Amino acid sequence: NCQHEHRTEVNPQQFHLHQLQSCCIAIEFCVQLQRKLQRSYIHESPPMTETAKKRPEFRNINAFKDLTTYRMTAAAWTSILHRASGAVMFLLLPLVIWFFDTSVSSEVSFERFTSAFSAGLGIVPGWLLKLVSLALIWGYLHHLFAGIRHLIMDIDHHAVNNQFGRASGLTVIGLSLVLTLLLGARLFGLY
Repeated sequence: NCQHEHRTEVNPQQFHLHQLQSCCIAIEFCVQLQRKLQRSYIHESPPMTETAKKRPEFRNINAFKDLTTYRMTAAAWTSILHRASGAVMFLLLPLVIWFFDTSVSSEVSFERFTSAFSAGLGIVPGWLLKLVSLALIWGYLHHLFAGIRHLIMDIDHHAVNNQFGRASGLTVIGLSLVLTLLLGARLFGLY
């Protein structure tokens, strides 16, 4: 007993026509569904409250016109200078390593270290080395005090307000500048 499969020949034109009809039916269904959804979701938005109408509109700033008139708070200056002092300390790290190495290696290297501030080092004059050291002193002091300020704000969330921000910002800037001036006067031999 031999079984034969019965195959019918499909006309390619009829097959494509059938596919086209199926697509049209699916598209028509989607269009009708979209119309139903639109009708069910159309509603009027509630009227704007007076507060919403009076809200300021924020736009992009013009760096040349707006930044010259913008007055930053003490907290903003402290935050920006905290980043700047960190960058100063990072960039001057090779100098700090050289300072440390030459000051503790031996008595001869310590003499070379101290004479660098008066006689200079190679083509770098002594006063420039003192100024760079002063920048490093300021960077360290400001970064230290601003870091303590941030720690206080992290520990006590009640300290995160405008009054504390202004007072602590001015304190950090004032302390770092006063101590930098005192240590700078010592560095330049004023006392």
